[in-house]
Amino acid sequence: MNKRTAIFPGSFDPITKGHENILLRALPLFDEVIIAIGTNSSKQNYFTLEQREKWIRQVFAAQPKIRVETYSGLTIDFCRKMNASYILRGLRTSTDFEFENLIAQNNKVMAPEIESIFMIPVSELSAINSTIVRDIVRNGGDASPFVPNGIDLKV
Repeated sequence: MNKRTAIFPGSFDPITKGHENILLRALPLFDEVIIAIGTNSSKQNYFTLEQREKWIRQVFAAQPKIRVETYSGLTIDFCRKMNASYILRGLRTSTDFEFENLIAQNNKVMAPEIESIFMIPVSELSAINSTIVRDIVRNGGDASPFVPNGIDLKV
């Protein structure tokens, strides 16, 4: 039987409780989930790649089915490189759905062998996103309720 490997791509700038929730709930569905920290030329990251990778490894240290990798370029190319047949994405809002649906449709044309899997977070986490967390940090607020336990967002 083929190994069921999923890629969970994102900038994770920073990782949030929403990301954590999706990943933990997805684990029973796959043999391995690769958290793929992508470099996106259109995004200006607030936290360094090294810091984001360290936080993610810390959060999922007890999860042997989770691996952390970094990549650039097309997610489907990274999937092929990692022998992953699935792209896992979280959807908080209908706006997320519209955006992710377009990407998934285009990915399907370019890589018919790769399936996109969408999951929604539990309702109490659906309002959390990395942009809001960064804004809280930039303005000196306490973002700890929105990120996994043990993550210190002091820059």
